[in-house]
Amino acid sequence: MAPKPMYSRGDVVLVLFPDSNLKTSKARPSLVVQANDLNTGLNQLIIAMITTNMQRAGHPSRVTILADSPMGEQARLKLDSVVMTDNVVTVHIEEIHRKIGTLPMTDIDRALKHTLGLT
Repeated sequence: MAPKPMYSRGDVVLVLFPDSNLKTSKARPSLVVQANDLNTGLNQLIIAMITTNMQRAGHPSRVTILADSPMGEQARLKLDSVVMTDNVVTVHIEEIHRKIGTLPMTDIDRALKHTLGLT
């Protein structure tokens, strides 16, 4: 059985996030969206991409985080950002460099429901 991850749902982490071509990747902040007690036995986490490209904001599957807001300060993001719940991946826990901050999950859960077509 894999060791219990040291990251929790809502953690903002710095991770080597794969590009959609699955051949390249970029270190970027991401949000842990996986349930805390998923217990799959796999040493991996499901994360959502965080981008500073504010042109990506405004879609129901995305949550805007302003760096100077209480939520941005809690996430410890340096720039205004967008959590993209329509861009999630599973990464090996060793690809996570460190925890940066945390985010409340209320708006994220709403965006995830839209992304996944859940009511």
